[in-house]
Amino acid sequence: MEVSVGALDGKVAVVTGAARGQGRSHAVALAREGAAVIAIDICAQIPSVEYPMATPDDLAETVAQVRGVGGRIVAAEADVRDLDALRTVIADAENQLGSVDIILANAGIAPVGLPDQDSVRQFNDVIGVNLVGVYNTVTAAVDSLIAKGSGSIVLVSSTQGLKGTGGQGTGASLGYTCAKHALVGMMRNLANWLGPQGIRVNTIHPTGVATPMIQNEVMESFFAAADPSLFESTKNLLPIPWVEPEDISNAVLYLVSDTGRYVTGVALPVDAGFSAR
Repeated sequence: MEVSVGALDGKVAVVTGAARGQGRSHAVALAREGAAVIAIDICAQIPSVEYPMATPDDLAETVAQVRGVGGRIVAAEADVRDLDALRTVIADAENQLGSVDIILANAGIAPVGLPDQDSVRQFNDVIGVNLVGVYNTVTAAVDSLIAKGSGSIVLVSSTQGLKGTGGQGTGASLGYTCAKHALVGMMRNLANWLGPQGIRVNTIHPTGVATPMIQNEVMESFFAAADPSLFESTKNLLPIPWVEPEDISNAVLYLVSDTGRYVTGVALPVDAGFSAR
């Protein structure tokens, strides 16, 4: 379904993990359709994550790209595990842009689980960012939607939120799968709570996306050294290795715009058939 140009005029969207990858793509796509963007990213390295994470320069590039399509944006560095920090950032941004209409909880990490890592710490860090961080993001912004009696929330899960294939029982992979599955339960609870108040809540489930989170030397070395069955278990049904960030952004636009105005409580795969295998 097509989303009309300017479909989000006058809306304000919170996007976490906005410095690069999917988050940047979502921020630019929302801005292109008229939404003002509150872009949040930690812009720092979490020690248990083996690949390089986003930097302040990455977030500055997101700001430049949003402004390049004519969008308004307020960007801030904050850790989604810190609820008070999120509340402060969002409140300050709302004073500049207006109250929030769209919550896009996108921030996430995917540690590989190398032998020299503390498996327990990786599990806790993944749960902290990918699950608690999503709860914090919704908690910090949802009152604005409730006050309006309208709005849309999208929680970015994964194909690993629908299937457990490829799991190795390490703190990294186990934590990732647990967190992404839990987002479906969170979505369904929120959808039932907020639906009568005019607010829609959905999850989106990408397969591998061509972003720095999976296209990096650490991830490439890990898969090169892993049992071939691990790679086989993560293949898509369609003959492509991954999708592009824009493919996920297109689905996000559908879910948050009036094109998807009656869609709520849905776990939407954008996975090149991965879940059908």
